[in-house]
Amino acid sequence: MSIYHYLSLIPEALIASMLPPHEFGSYLAVGTQKRTRGQALFFSLDVLKQAPFDLGGAERKCVAHPNGEPKHSVYVSVYRVLERIPLKAIRNLFMVTPDGRVLEIEHTDKIPEYSQTYHLYQEICPVHPRVVSTLSPQDFTRCITDPTQAIHVPRICFADLNLGELAEYPDKGSIRDLPYYAIEHLRDCLVQLQDDPEKHTKIVDRIHPQTFPYRSVSSGVFLGSGKELLFWPFPTEKELQSRYYEWWRSASIMSDHFGLI
Repeated sequence: MSIYHYLSLIPEALIASMLPPHEFGSYLAVGTQKRTRGQALFFSLDVLKQAPFDLGGAERKCVAHPNGEPKHSVYVSVYRVLERIPLKAIRNLFMVTPDGRVLEIEHTDKIPEYSQTYHLYQEICPVHPRVVSTLSPQDFTRCITDPTQAIHVPRICFADLNLGELAEYPDKGSIRDLPYYAIEHLRDCLVQLQDDPEKHTKIVDRIHPQTFPYRSVSSGVFLGSGKELLFWPFPTEKELQSRYYEWWRSASIMSDHFGLI
């Protein structure tokens, strides 16, 4: 059987497995006995030739059980994994609902152009505050990974979340169906950016869990450092309602049920 390598983001870990991506995603979310449920987010990886991990030791443990059942997971590392994976080795993104439905997204080199004034970012790994910002994803990445800054990380993975009318009109924009708790606090944070042109980011929730509602994703998921930035575009509303309907229905229901907002 083949051995796959995955970069899990919730929580951060490098994992070897004999399960192909979609089976691995279901395993992460619900386990083998279907008694647990939890959102999972991970990347598939290309061959890791230069990464500083004991891949050989993990692969020696990643063998089928005596009954022929594939080995589900062998943890290679759980500390500072994201920063040590070569960007060129990171492949597709897999977004898994709490009941084990898997959406696979291929990355693209084309980053969208943004005309909106304000953004809402959910940092996923290695830190996970929720942040509002006047910076585009490219500038936000450069800012938060800048080693000359007092507070920075070597690499960041984050999602761009929907702000609706608040992206242009923090004080007067309609909330409509934005799925966030403490929505007035979110508005207050945006107004602070509006009132202070010198301020470019503001933490909305510093202890927000890594899980977040997939239905709130706007353009997609980003991963990068400095000027290097990878992008996984979230499906369009039309695609979600047709091609990915079962996953989308599960993501919408489960985010409410598990309080992922």
